[in-house]
Amino acid sequence: MFEIVFLGTSASAPSARRGLSAQVVKHDEFRFLIDCGEGTQRQILQSGLGFRHLNHILITHGHLDHILGLGGLLSTFMRWETIDELNIYSGRWALDRIHDLLYGVVLRGAQPPLKLRMHEVSPGVFFEADDFTITAFPVHHRGSDCLGFKFEEKSHRPFLPDKAEELGVPPGPQRRDLVNGKTITLADGRRVRPDDVLGALKPGVRFVHVGDAGRTEELVEACRQADALVIESTYLESEAEMAKQFSHLTAKGAAELAVRAGVRQLILTHISRRYREKDVLVEAQAVFPNVSVARDFDVYQIKQM
Repeated sequence: MFEIVFLGTSASAPSARRGLSAQVVKHDEFRFLIDCGEGTQRQILQSGLGFRHLNHILITHGHLDHILGLGGLLSTFMRWETIDELNIYSGRWALDRIHDLLYGVVLRGAQPPLKLRMHEVSPGVFFEADDFTITAFPVHHRGSDCLGFKFEEKSHRPFLPDKAEELGVPPGPQRRDLVNGKTITLADGRRVRPDDVLGALKPGVRFVHVGDAGRTEELVEACRQADALVIESTYLESEAEMAKQFSHLTAKGAAELAVRAGVRQLILTHISRRYREKDVLVEAQAVFPNVSVARDFDVYQIKQM
C-alpha cells in the first residue's frame, strides 16, 4: 500500500486555500516528497508529517512553482540538522536550476552540514527497495527533462493463514521463513514448503504521479492499469486552447487519459484559482466517474481492492 498526502494543490500561484505543488508519498518507513513549491516546509509541519525520514525528493520539472521551496527546506535542515543526507532526483535541466538555487543562494560557498546528493534521472527504474520500485517516464511540458513517476510494489504471493493453521505452523519465525521462500521442518518432523501456504502470484499496487503535462498520448502506457493516477488539471475544456498554449491539461483531458489507460482511481491536482472545485469535478466525472479533486492536506491510501 502507498499513501499520498497532498501539501499543495494549486496551479502556478498559491490561493487562499491551496499551496503550491507538493505531495508526500509514504510506503512503510520510506517518505518521498514530490515537488517542493514555495511554502512546502510549513505545509509539512501543518500536516503533522514532520521531517523524519524525508530525505528523498523527486522533482517533476524545474519550473519555479515546483522547486522554490527547496531553498527554505534546506535552510531549515541546516539549522535544525534534522537529517543526515538529502537526495534530490530529477532531470538535468531541473537539477541545474536547483543547484543554482541551493549553492548560489542558500549556501553561497558554504558546505552543507549534511550529505546533499543530486541524482540525474533518465526514463526507467531509478529507485529500488526490497518490495517496490520507482520508475521515471518522460512527460511533455514546457522545457526539457520533465518526468512522471510510477511507484510499483513487486509481485508477491499472499500468505494463507488458514492453510498454515491447518498444517500446524505456529505464528512466528517459521511463517516468516515460508513467506521468504524457505521450506521449514515442524517439531513433529513434518516438512512444510512455501507452496503449501502461499497463494497465487499477485501483482503489487501501482500508483502513478504526473506533474504538469501538455498532452497525454505518451502517458497511456505508463499509466496502464494503475490503481491510482494523480495528475494535473489546470484548465477546464472551455479554455482548451489556453491549456494547449501553456502546455497544461483540462479536467476532461485528464479523465480521458484515465479511461484510455484503464486506471482504477483518478485524483486531480494543480487546480487553477480561476475555477470552482465542483466545476472541475463535474467536467471530469462526465468522462470518468471515480475521480476526486485533491485539497491541501487530503490523504489517500492507494491499495488494491
